[in-house]
Amino acid sequence: MLKGFVGLIAVGILALMTAGTAQQGCKDAYTSATHLRYYPIRDMRRSVAFMPQKGYTRPPDSLSVPTVGRDLLTDNDQPATDLATALALKLTDPTVPDDSSLARGERKFQKTCVPCHGPKLMGDGPVAALFMPPPDLLAQPTRERKDGYIYSYIRHGGIVMPSYGAQVTAAEAWDLIHYIRHMQKVSPR
Repeated sequence: MLKGFVGLIAVGILALMTAGTAQQGCKDAYTSATHLRYYPIRDMRRSVAFMPQKGYTRPPDSLSVPTVGRDLLTDNDQPATDLATALALKLTDPTVPDDSSLARGERKFQKTCVPCHGPKLMGDGPVAALFMPPPDLLAQPTRERKDGYIYSYIRHGGIVMPSYGAQVTAAEAWDLIHYIRHMQKVSPR
């Protein structure tokens, strides 16, 4: 009888000591079941690009996706397989290429694009040996691409190329396109 009473007291003390952790475990289970990771207000249109290496937030650039209205296609628009291709075909360069734009584009290319595309735009950068090599930017297939297509590949990525929208602003993307087009005229392959 005495052993049973001591055992009952030991179980009671053990229950009191672990009551906080059991309750905490129930609270964590409830929180994980009811907490939404993405809030209903947060979506891609309202998010702000944050570059951790810069340490400040930037508002969306002028070429971001609009939050109101819709795009109406007319009869003379080129048919496209998807919306991204249709928008890339319509996108035109809002700036005029000048010497300062070419210099900015060359600096940005040296800083951002050389690891994959190489210093001579041949697709032979040091990273290209580890993965699928990128295309030669001076070759005929790239010269035939529209500026909007290249812009969308730079900003949003593609099949092999990752998105550089956080590292390259809209103005820098157009400077890169001016530099690539200039190099295609100077030294075509």
